[in-house]
Amino acid sequence: MARSGNGSRIGALSVAGVLAGTVLVTGCGNDSDAAGPSDGVSSTGSAGAREQGTQAVRSAYDKTAEEDTARVTLKVRTSAEGSSATANGEGTVDLDDGDSVMTVTAEGQRIEQRVVDRVLYQKPPEGQAPGGKPWIKIDLKKVAARQGAGGQSVNDPAQSAAFAKAIDDKDVTRKGTSVIDGVHTTRYRVTVDVAKLPNGSELSKQVGPSLPMDLWLDDDGRIRRQQVDMTVKAATKATVRTVLEFSDFGTDVNADAPPARQVTDMTDEVGKQGRAQS
Repeated sequence: MARSGNGSRIGALSVAGVLAGTVLVTGCGNDSDAAGPSDGVSSTGSAGAREQGTQAVRSAYDKTAEEDTARVTLKVRTSAEGSSATANGEGTVDLDDGDSVMTVTAEGQRIEQRVVDRVLYQKPPEGQAPGGKPWIKIDLKKVAARQGAGGQSVNDPAQSAAFAKAIDDKDVTRKGTSVIDGVHTTRYRVTVDVAKLPNGSELSKQVGPSLPMDLWLDDDGRIRRQQVDMTVKAATKATVRTVLEFSDFGTDVNADAPPARQVTDMTDEVGKQGRAQS
């Protein structure tokens, strides 16, 4: 597979987190500043500066993927009907094939999560997994195929090259600089043109014509933080903010599927829920 496709898996990883977050997160809370503060001031700048920013953002996925692996933290905040809840995760990710190992905490409960060959495995607290087995799995490939252009097409790591390609050239803004875990970064705010994503015309019915995204790039052009905001138009309107941070490039990743006898397949149930909400 071409490196460009591998690099852009990072874009979909954040929204794959949305899938995990919306499955796991319930309850109330408030977190209005998940991304943290930014130094400097907002400035659109000259046409040349905007072009430079666009090139930096588009190349960031490939430059990050060249590191092969990274440690990642994830924060997903889901808000609906006046309440909100947050899921936090940390672990490691293979930027080449999209496999990952994470621990996700939501509402005080700890869930072990793995993605192996684009299949999501989750181990809820003891006794809470359906089917009497410790693990559940959701085949992201099958869900994407069954739901067509629904939200899952963005969750699919194989489709994620679209994030870099779908950036609106006229809407890239340098937002200043920040220090993240001791690393100097430059923040860019961009707009993802949903129509340019795979099956964009249908996807826009779920999330609207555009998605705002912020990227913090280090001095080597690699992504250190990515934030995506979306409003999902389903049976209940929900807004989801997903923030990813990358560090410790080159770390070991050991993502293995649990034994089949310990897993309940929930792919069909997730597919049915998606169709009912569309």
